[in-house]
Formats: sequence, C-alpha cells, structure tokens
Amino acid sequence: MDTFLFTVASFILALGILITVHEFGHFWVARRVGVKVLRFSIGFGKPLWKRIGRSDGTEYVVAAIPLGGYVKMLDEREGEVPESEVARAFNRQPLRARAAIVVAGPLFNFLFAILAYWMLFVTGDTGSRAWVGKVAEGSIAYQSGFLAGDELTAISGHETPSWETAIYTLMRESLDGDDLSVRVIDADGNPQTRILPGERLARLGDRKNVLTYLGITPKRPRIAPVIGEVVSGEAADVAGLRSGDLVLSANNHRVELWSDLVTFIKEHPGEQVEFEVSRDGSTLWITVPVGVREEDGHKLGRIGAGVQIPERLYDEYRVEIRLGPLDALSAATQKTWDMSLFMLRMLGRMLTGQASVENLSGPISIAQTAGQSASYGAVYFLKFLALVSISLGVLNLLPVPILDGGHLFFFLIEAVKGSPPSDEFMIQGQRLGMMLLLALMGLAFYVDISRLLG
Repeated sequence: MDTFLFTVASFILALGILITVHEFGHFWVARRVGVKVLRFSIGFGKPLWKRIGRSDGTEYVVAAIPLGGYVKMLDEREGEVPESEVARAFNRQPLRARAAIVVAGPLFNFLFAILAYWMLFVTGDTGSRAWVGKVAEGSIAYQSGFLAGDELTAISGHETPSWETAIYTLMRESLDGDDLSVRVIDADGNPQTRILPGERLARLGDRKNVLTYLGITPKRPRIAPVIGEVVSGEAADVAGLRSGDLVLSANNHRVELWSDLVTFIKEHPGEQVEFEVSRDGSTLWITVPVGVREEDGHKLGRIGAGVQIPERLYDEYRVEIRLGPLDALSAATQKTWDMSLFMLRMLGRMLTGQASVENLSGPISIAQTAGQSASYGAVYFLKFLALVSISLGVLNLLPVPILDGGHLFFFLIEAVKGSPPSDEFMIQGQRLGMMLLLALMGLAFYVDISRLLG
C-alpha cells in the first residue's frame, strides 16, 4: 500500500511540474504580447484551491483532475468582451503573436528538458561503463565478434561512455537499417571495431531488453555471499545468522556469489535450509526456516538478510560525465534535440506499422515509471521528468486539431489564404482531433492493461 501511494504521489508531482511548465509557457508569452489571461488552471474539474491575482485579476486554480491544464484568455469567440478591453483579446492579436502564444507551451517543455540535462551534466551524471561481461553463443553480438571484456566507446561515431548512452544510441541508429560500426576497447586494451548487421537490428526499439536481444550481459562486480544487515525478528536473525557471516553452502550446494544465495533462498520458500557459514575463522552449520513472500502470484523465499558490500566495490564499473557550464548547455541542447527527433521517428514508424504500438506508454506505465525513478533518487526522477517533458513537447506539436500543433496548422492556413478558416471547418477539425486523441488514449490504456496482464 505504501508503494502504491508513493507511486501515485510521484505521478501527481511529475504531472504537476510538467503541466505547470507547459501552461506557464502559454501564460508568460500571452502576458508579454498584451493578452489578458482570465484563468491559469493546473488540472480540470472542481477547484481544490484558487486565488485571484491582485495586480492582473487572473484566477489561479489547482483543480481535482491532474491530467492536464489550461490557460483561458480573453477572446471574443467565447463571450462578450467590453469595448475597453477588446485590444487585449486573443483573437484580435496579429498572427505572429497568436502563434507565439501557442508554440510557447511545447517550447517551454523543451527548455525544461534542456535545463534538467544541463543540471545533470554540470553536477555530474553517473552511469555504468559500457563493459561487456558475457556474450551468448550464437547471438548477434557473438556473430559480430564481441567478446567478454569489450568496452563500447562509440557507435556510428557517437561516443558511448555508459550503458544508458550505448543502448539509446543503438536504438536510434538502428532506425535507418544500416550496419552499425561499434568501436570497442578489448580486454587487452586494444582498440577494435565490431560491425552489427543492420538487417538483424530491425525493430530493435521494440525490444524490451536491447542487450538481451543482442546477446550481451553487462559486466558486473562479483559480490561474495557475506551477510550484511540482519532484520530483527526475521528468519535469519532468529536462526542465529550474524552480520559478517560468509555463507559457504546451502543444503550442501556450494555458494560462491551473493546472487547464488539469493536464487537458492527464493527457490525454497517455507523450507528448512542448512547453511554452512564461516565466522571468525570457525565453520558453523545453522538451520534457517525460510520465510515466504508473494510476488506476482508466486511464492518466493526470504530470510530477512542483506548483503555486505565492500567499500568502493562499484568504483571500477562507474563513469561520471561532468561538463563545464557552456559545454553542458551545448550537450543538453543536443540531447534534447536528438531525443525529440527519435520520438518523432518512432511515432512515425508506429503509424506506418514499422514499429510496435507497445512502445506507447499510457498513464499507468508513466505512473509506474514515475514511482520507480523517484524511489531511485532525485537524479533519476529528474531524468524521467526531462524525458516526459520532451514527449509532451513533441506530441503537442503534432498537427492534430485540439493540440497546440493543430492550432498552428490553422494559423498556417490563415497565413496562406489571408483569412482564418471558416468556423465550420475548425469545428469539424476539433471534433476529428478529439476523436483521434481519444483513440490514442484508448490505445495507450489498452497497451498498459495488456502489460499488467502479461
């Protein structure tokens, strides 16, 4: 229950931040060009909080349904406007001013992403080195010559200092269907080039785990099965296991790594397991009644003990990307641009059937990811916010009536023909846009629910 509430709270916080950024873009530019703003609302429906601005008379609202927001401006098409304020109506502004107001929302989403990435680059973004641990025999990577110990340094000329960067670059560059040149440093420290065949990378972006599909397992530190924290009152504590105990075997099965111990315990829920442990130079045999926990309808074992992590164990596997303020601004802008183009291309591929609609994320998936990223820490939550902010910017610029891009499309027609489209044309366009938006939301919900049901 606590996890569910944390996920919901993280989702609402993320939506609140990104919606505020988007709507503030519309609000800020509207005020700058002289348009009167009647209401600035975060959310829809019944107001939970509202305040009237003393200097501008704008009504600021936080509403009950946090799935969007809006900026209501003075407009003669929506009601009678006093003669003294006609000049401040949205519909009376020149075309360039109206376009600037509309485009400001998505633009502020992109600017937020640039700011987020800039902060990450300036403070130092830590990731895992793109270091190959194992290569599955017969896999794509195996046939391309990858070996254990290879460290990926560049893909198609783009530097890949971390697995996060490498995976994204693989997905992006594979869209063209060309062979990918991967520069690596092998286990002996020699530069090598591996070639991934383009025809084998089709729909790579549809894969849930890119590295597994390629046959690559990242290199990870070997952690000894040494007991760290022991939870008071749970099976390990009651049986007599202590912090610092080195587990040698479980039911006479040799245990070499912590992961071996975790796997064995999970597979023996509710059973009596005899551990052979080394403590202070002596060997002890301790019988532990393994507890039971449920996960996705399956019973798994647990004993209430954590691992003892040696100091600086992960230092060798980490890489930090830290840039100066100006370099960070350039890198952040480039990353936002690259991510925007990648999302746009993936959307186009989904519309043409070249990519699976399973790439869509609806509110359920976004909420789950918000909760997970927030649980990992502020850095991961900020990365999540930047990614979703870019998504909102891209989607809102699509030429679909009801979205910002649809309004810009109507403005383009006005610029070409010299007068606004007819009211009937815009009404029918709005209806079509609403139908498309509802269909997209329905599809996203369907994909979300399908994921939950496996």
